[in-house]
Amino acid sequence: MFDRRSFGKIVGASAVGAPFAVRATGSAKAAGDVPEERRTPSARPHTSFAALRQIKAGELSVGYAEAGPAHGPAVVLLHGWPYDIHSYVEVAPLLAAEGYRVVVPYLRGYGTTRFRSPRTFRDGQQSVFALDLLALMDALGIERAILAGYDWGSRTADIVAALWPKRCKALVSVSGYLITNREKNKQPQPPKVEWAWWYQYYFATQRGVLGLENPEYRRELARLVWRFNSPTWHFDDATFARTAAAFRNPDYVRIVIHNYRWRLGLAAGDPRYDGLERRLAKGPVIGVPTVTLDGGRDPFTPAGGGASYRDKFSGPYAHRTLKDIGHNVPQEAPEAFADAVVEADGLRRR
Repeated sequence: MFDRRSFGKIVGASAVGAPFAVRATGSAKAAGDVPEERRTPSARPHTSFAALRQIKAGELSVGYAEAGPAHGPAVVLLHGWPYDIHSYVEVAPLLAAEGYRVVVPYLRGYGTTRFRSPRTFRDGQQSVFALDLLALMDALGIERAILAGYDWGSRTADIVAALWPKRCKALVSVSGYLITNREKNKQPQPPKVEWAWWYQYYFATQRGVLGLENPEYRRELARLVWRFNSPTWHFDDATFARTAAAFRNPDYVRIVIHNYRWRLGLAAGDPRYDGLERRLAKGPVIGVPTVTLDGGRDPFTPAGGGASYRDKFSGPYAHRTLKDIGHNVPQEAPEAFADAVVEADGLRRR
């Protein structure tokens, strides 16, 4: 599907599992090599999506981008914080060219996604994002999809794959298994790890809330996190500005603050979802075909080349560590991310 020489430069030696064989085993339709001018990061033509759509789905009116044939195999791409759908602006056309129907939604609190009622609790706990995804799939008439994400998006995809496996054909999860256990979260990590998560503790304070409410500081904080998370990614001002626009959502601050406070046990979730959270706290194993990705320069990548979470995936599986790539894998390495989606699709066909 994509140029293997350029792909090989970013796949680290710790990659395990079957080699990528995307054209023969996994693609929705065969395609020739991507032209050189599309593979060169400085010359990539895709900086935005052609058009955004809006659809009522559960508690939300979801803003999303879509690419590819309407009746192709569905792929849903899920972003994280502090990012948005533009993390997939290069991935989506690559998958669309392979015949996939690609859906890229704004999560609750981002971009054009809005709550349908002013009375709805602005809940940021992990289970609600999975319920949002299921509601979106229902609204779009998608019974099953390949789910792929990083950061908050990985966690959301992991939850659906674990609790509703019939809705998930295959999974691509950056950083592996990210389902949160709040009791385990009470245990301290080594100081270097805790230091990397400084913003979570900042958000635990009223000072942090006021900082995030300040539009200038909100942008500065996000840019700082981008640079720390992805030390080799030299993004330009225009790239950052396209994503930073998504942070003007009226519910952005409330969702971000509640998400991080909930994870630390500092905020209560919605009692309606207590049952789901109890199931997730048990660390359910994921049985769908899965490809996990780690950024070799991601400060949050656990040591061991995926070994720390390998036992959480019981189905067909492959792992890749991407050399010199940071946290925002799909935007830093779109060809490798798209290849992982196609490989995950191929795993389920074996």
